Order: sequence, then structure tokens, then C-alpha cells
Amino acid sequence: MLKEYILPLFELLNEMSPYLLLGFLIAGILHEFVPQKLYRSSLSHNNLRSVILAALIGVPLPLCSCGVIPTAMSLRREGVSKGATTSFLISTPQTGADSILATASLLGVPFAVLRPLIAFVTAILGGYLVNRFDNDDNRGVYTFANTQKSKSFVRKCLGALKYGFIDMLQDIGKWIVIGLIVAGLITVLVPDNFFTAFNDKPIVNMLIVMLFSVPMYLCATGSIPIAAALMLKGLSPGAALVLLMAGPATNTAAILVIKKVMGMRALLIYLSTIIIGALGFGLVIDYLLPVEWFSGTVVAQSADCCSAHATAWWKIASSILFTVLLIIAFVLRFINPHKHTTMQKSFKIKGMMCNHCKANVEKNLAKVEGVTAVQVNLEQGIAYVEGYFDSQKVVETIENLGYEYLGE
Repeated sequence: MLKEYILPLFELLNEMSPYLLLGFLIAGILHEFVPQKLYRSSLSHNNLRSVILAALIGVPLPLCSCGVIPTAMSLRREGVSKGATTSFLISTPQTGADSILATASLLGVPFAVLRPLIAFVTAILGGYLVNRFDNDDNRGVYTFANTQKSKSFVRKCLGALKYGFIDMLQDIGKWIVIGLIVAGLITVLVPDNFFTAFNDKPIVNMLIVMLFSVPMYLCATGSIPIAAALMLKGLSPGAALVLLMAGPATNTAAILVIKKVMGMRALLIYLSTIIIGALGFGLVIDYLLPVEWFSGTVVAQSADCCSAHATAWWKIASSILFTVLLIIAFVLRFINPHKHTTMQKSFKIKGMMCNHCKANVEKNLAKVEGVTAVQVNLEQGIAYVEGYFDSQKVVETIENLGYEYLGE
């Protein structure tokens, strides 16, 4: 039993690690070398062009469904249109540079090509519908100035490495590990061909997957081994796509924040686009495209797991490096104690889930008049703010970013 569980787990890790490392490096490069003002300046107009650009920008960005929320809300407050914000919210968490490469490694090139393409199409549709049916584009008066300091090339390179292999691993490393563990459990505990009972009704498979995917948190990369394991148990490729789309695209926390900041109508369009898009494209895959495109790679991976062969040294080395970096990232997260000062207030915040949330809160609270320093403890959900400032403005900033203020 233990051998049957451990071996597939290590095989999955060996297959994914090289692509994860490359994906995290690309993510860091995008973060450091693509100016944030590029995202804002092109997305402020209430037209189809802004919606398309937002979808195009969102597809390669490695933000999860919780990390994309503060980023999108910040862009919204800086003048990005509601349709472009919706497009960004839909396209960004479904895929990213890291997950595209990891998808190709486990699920094959067709899945890796279709994932970003479908995210792009559904994002454009959602953004267009928001512009068409929810054109009350009141962005409020809360805007942020651009205070980003220029960095040297060397500092940008170091920043890219830190962001890709520390910050991102702190954010989604846990979910990748959970995804691998769940995939291993599925391999052992779920009977072979479990889902084949519904093969004559693929929509039933998809609805079952959709029921669990929408409310739960599942990152784009962590969903890949789960989808692969379920396909080996008979889940159709179309239903696997539903998991890969709807799982990363949203979760309960994201739904509540979007309702608060964007409004009920925009939320309904956002959810409808994700659900209908996932089901629609899932049916296209199951009924119109060759099944060999999507099952061949997964079956080959399963055969490799069961055969006696030597795993390539570079895959093993990548797995070891990935594991070491993951341990370092988690250790650094817990050995950065907060230093208290005499000119300080603490603000309890609900809804911060990753380093993107932390960075957004720190950046925007630092712009409040009179604030001299900000440090966020992500584990405790507390922002420590130093200086002589109006506490009400700090609270307003927190709430404008889409988080809930719980008190001092």
C-alpha cells in the first residue's frame, strides 16, 4: 500500500519539477521586468480593446485566485475599467507561465495549449458582458500614485529570483504539495475506471466536478496532478478541463470580495462566464476533439510509473532542488519576526491569503499620509503601521482593497 502510494507521488514530482522551476523563473522575470504602469495605462477604457488586453496580460501572470483579487482591486481603484478588471480576474488565475509548462509535462501539449486559449476566450467574453450589461463604471475617488522606484539590472535579477523561488513558493508551494498528496491518494483509494460509469453522460461528470471546484481553493498548478489522477480513474478529458478551469478561477473568498467591490451583477456575470465556459469547452473536448489528444500522455505517465526504468538524472536533480527551495521558502516565512516600536498601531485584516495580498496591503498603506513604515504578518492577519496618521484612512484603504477590517 505504502509503495503503491509513494512511487506514483515521486513520479509525479519528477515529471513536474523541471517545468515548475522554469515556470517560477519566468514568473519572476515577468514580475520584475514588466512595468506595472503598462498594465494600468492600457486598461482604463470601457471598450473591447481594454478587455482583450487585460485577458492577454492575465494569461501568463502566475497569480492564484486569492492573489489576483488584491491585484485586480488595486488596478480597479487606479482607473482600470470594470470590464477589463473582470477579464483580468477570469484569465489570470486559470493559468500562468508555471502551470502551462507543468500541464504539458503531465497532461500533454494539447491540454497545455487549450488551457490558456480557453482562459483567454472566456475572459474576453466575461469582460465584454460586464461592459455591455453592467456599465455603471463608478471607480470611486480612491486612487494610488505610482511610487515604484527604479532598480538596477542586477537588483531586478535578484528580485526575479526572490519573487519566483521564495515569494511564489510561499504562496502556492503548499497547494502544489497538497495537490500531489491528493493525487497520490486518488491513485490508491479510488477504484480503477471509477468514472467510467458516467461515460455515457459526460455532463454528469462535469457537474460533479463543478460542484466541488467553484467554492474550494485550488491553484492552477496544484490542480494538474489531481486532474491527471482522476483521468486515470476514468474521468473524461472534458470533465478534467472543468476542474482545471473552475477550480483555480475562483473560490468562496474571491466570490465575497468581488461582490463587495464590483457589485452583484458583475459577480453573476463573472461566475456565469466561468461555469458556462468550463462546461461548454468541456463538452467540445469530449464530443468534437480526439480523445487520444488528451489521454495519451496521462496513460504514458501511468505506464512509466508502473515500469522499471531509470528516471533521468536531471528530473531527479530538479525534484531535489524544488524540495530544497520549498523548505527554504517555508522556513523564511516563519523566521521573520515583527519588531515592535513605540509609534505603532496594529490592524487585524481578514482575507489576506498570500504574498500578493501582503505586498498590496503594505504598498497601499505606505501611501497613507503620515505613515512611515508598514509590515504585514500574513500568518496572523495583522498589519503593523508606524507613524502619525489618521487610523480611519488606514481602515478605508484596507476596505477599498477588498479586505475586511476586524479591529485593532
